[in-house]
Amino acid sequence: MANPRPQLFVLGLNHRSAPVEVRERLAFTNGTLESALRRLVDTEIVREGTIISTCNRVEIVTCTPDLAGADEKVRTFLADEQRIARPLFEDHLYTLVGKDAVRHLFRVAASLDSLVVGEPQILGQVKDAYTVASTLGTLGEVLHRFFHKTFAVAKRVRSETQIAARAVSVSSAAVELARRIFDRLSDKTAMVIGAGEMGELAVRHLQHHGIGNILVTNRTYSRAVELAREFNGTVVPFDQLHKQLRLTDIVIGSAGGNDYLLGPEMVEEALRERRRRPMFFIDLGVPRNFDPRLNDIENVFLYDIDDLQQVIEENKDEREREAKKAEAIVAEEVETFWQWLSGLEVTPTIVALRERAEAIRQRELAKTLSSIKELPPQAQKAMESLSAAIINKLLHPQIAYLKNVGRGGEPGEAVDLATLRRIFGLDEKNDE
Repeated sequence: MANPRPQLFVLGLNHRSAPVEVRERLAFTNGTLESALRRLVDTEIVREGTIISTCNRVEIVTCTPDLAGADEKVRTFLADEQRIARPLFEDHLYTLVGKDAVRHLFRVAASLDSLVVGEPQILGQVKDAYTVASTLGTLGEVLHRFFHKTFAVAKRVRSETQIAARAVSVSSAAVELARRIFDRLSDKTAMVIGAGEMGELAVRHLQHHGIGNILVTNRTYSRAVELAREFNGTVVPFDQLHKQLRLTDIVIGSAGGNDYLLGPEMVEEALRERRRRPMFFIDLGVPRNFDPRLNDIENVFLYDIDDLQQVIEENKDEREREAKKAEAIVAEEVETFWQWLSGLEVTPTIVALRERAEAIRQRELAKTLSSIKELPPQAQKAMESLSAAIINKLLHPQIAYLKNVGRGGEPGEAVDLATLRRIFGLDEKNDE
């Protein structure tokens, strides 16, 4: 018997199917992924595999000749590796096979399946998962090709749509506004007041967009030091922040408290020292960090959380329009990859069909020729040509059909190669 053809199989859960308390229990953290992946992949059921584990999803991507066996093995694998009873997470799982698995990973890498559509982090996380599996040797021909195609699809979506061009988080919207005010950020200095989650995201976005210098200040000095060190910034003592305003082009406030941290007098003084060069203030605080009267000062631009929410809503509508373009690209690329995968599956069957027919022809021709004495060479050659022509004529419809299947076939058409091989006796050892 020939080996059963491998199939793509994805089992996992994400931010839509499972709450965070389930996702965090199944996540592979602190160096556990590599050893777990080695235990997942074998030579029988899960022949190729990788694990994508992020804060929003845990997915096992495999290539298997036994879908039922792989489903059971992966469920048991998750339970055993993470020491969690299967009933606690099984209701949150989804499984995807074949084209559905292809479409899913393409959409994940293109950030169409993300909590925030268009966010760039997920592509890097998928690439990291591929790198780990490739290094460990748990990928074969199918998954290597699958992931490389996935990266190409994500790149095409980024280059042919504007899905990631508009900010849809408060911190990213703040930096987008800063980029609108200034022609470039590479020669600008930003001060981030507050080193909590929102402040950290703001620093991350500023650095991503090439900010020249970053100043970080926080009521808890050690946290400011930690954040500044991570992003090569400079720490400013919290009680000295007003003295550093003259150096700052962009000020982002995300600190807690009920009192304004900056008022008109402080900002006016900084402007004089800056020779009236523009200053951009983004107030992410609730309650607000900056006195709203800053808006009345010439060359000062102040935006608060409500202004940013308006930008976000506008950008979400634009991203939804771009997402439709991206979905069309994914659909097209799914068909392209499926043609390759179908061809990979069909080619051995075409080769086996031809080889079997040729073996039968040669054997039967030899029997016939051996029974006819003193047959002229010209007649022998004619019988050779005749038998070959008959075989070619008989096989032409079958091979043409299989080649069409290999190119994707007709819409909705499916073929069971195992059944075809049985019909044509391609796995029989003896043709006598």
